[in-house]
Amino acid sequence: MERKTFLRLLGITPLALSMDSLNALNKISESFSNTERMPLLFIGHGNPINAIEENQFVTGFRDVAKTLPKPNAILCISAHWFTNGTKVTAMEMPRTIHDFSGFPKELYEVQYPAKGSPALAKETKQLLSPTLVELDENWGLDHGTWSVVKHLYPKADVPVIQLSIDYTKPASYHYKLAKQLSSLREKGILIIGSGNMIHNLGMVDFQNFNKDNYGFDWAIEARETINSLLLDGNYQPLIGYEKLGKAIQLAVPTPDHYLPLIYTLGLQQKGESLSLFNDKLYAGSLSMTSLKIV
Repeated sequence: MERKTFLRLLGITPLALSMDSLNALNKISESFSNTERMPLLFIGHGNPINAIEENQFVTGFRDVAKTLPKPNAILCISAHWFTNGTKVTAMEMPRTIHDFSGFPKELYEVQYPAKGSPALAKETKQLLSPTLVELDENWGLDHGTWSVVKHLYPKADVPVIQLSIDYTKPASYHYKLAKQLSSLREKGILIIGSGNMIHNLGMVDFQNFNKDNYGFDWAIEARETINSLLLDGNYQPLIGYEKLGKAIQLAVPTPDHYLPLIYTLGLQQKGESLSLFNDKLYAGSLSMTSLKIV
């Protein structure tokens, strides 16, 4: 028996099948209530030890959390999920990934038991079409996500998913891709980019690791350049950061920690303002500069 004949006997038409698909998509969307537009964050996550230490940057995370409405869920773009292609975590309970080495035992014992959100993962996949997005069941929450979100929502009572960064694509691609996620902000989804604007581990000054607001001359120049462009709303040079000169080349030797910033900027809408917090350098070649858009 032909497939069409079989479906007709069951009272199912191709139109009905397409309507079923639409209804399924609507159910995904309806799982998140409409809200006022959520703010955006880019977090300079820095040293993993921030997850268990009390310091000025952790205080900054907590202070900004007080200004946020409680989200229905969180979508985080972390520097530490750098993949060939695009993936989104789709499991019910993401594991806490301790993706670092050489730290105190108590850091490896930290668990952040937030639920995942398969529904949000599926909606994210649909919104990013025609880009192929893999629903991932293996990753979880890496420290770029949980070491920050645990300070924003210490009760782990907000579902969290991660979107990976496709390392084969330039910043301009990621800036445009981010815009396809804009509607999530109207459904109570807090979108966070987590990385560091200045991140050169190869030049870290360990002798001055704890010196307050300490940066090499090139890091000071890079911070001033990036901050000026951010506050002026002049994002095109930031998207084409490779052309911004030697200081920026030293600040961004690899794009992994920089591209989460590009996602945050890509999601900004007309009329929204940008403010900085935790705006300090440390260890010579790193920055904790973070931003909020609302």
